[in-house]
Amino acid sequence: MLIGIMSDSHDHMGNIKKAVHKFNEAKIEHLYHAGDIVSPFTFNEFQYLNCSMDLVFGNNDGEKQFLIQKFQGKGVFHKHLYEFVIEGKHFLMMHEPNNIEYLFEKQTYDVIIYGHTHKIDIRQNEKTLLVNPGESCGLLTGEPTILTLDTSTMEYNLIYL
Repeated sequence: MLIGIMSDSHDHMGNIKKAVHKFNEAKIEHLYHAGDIVSPFTFNEFQYLNCSMDLVFGNNDGEKQFLIQKFQGKGVFHKHLYEFVIEGKHFLMMHEPNNIEYLFEKQTYDVIIYGHTHKIDIRQNEKTLLVNPGESCGLLTGEPTILTLDTSTMEYNLIYL
């Protein structure tokens, strides 16, 4: 299964539009957003995504109830941690990297997705792939990025917007 991963879009409508285009072009089957969408009006671009999405709330996400309402039918918001399974692989997604090094070293999950730092962090140990796709907004680093991951082969592609 080809999935999309992004984080920290921070209302940057131009880069959200680019990300949606890149994800649709890659034909991802599902999108995982690791927090800090920020405002409900971002749905105006995410609605064009050709798949559904799961999202975790970030520390800057406001109007949580309206976000949930606006994305209903397109995406499901999860509070802080979201655990799920794809093709027998165990995933954990969070926004803030609480205990990230411990979780990475413990190797309980096949993939850990996080955001918050706005910095690309992709590491692999014996079992766990750790993924922070960086910031899709590009506001702190000047390099907006997203990522695709083939869950069958565990090959990923970092995409600069």
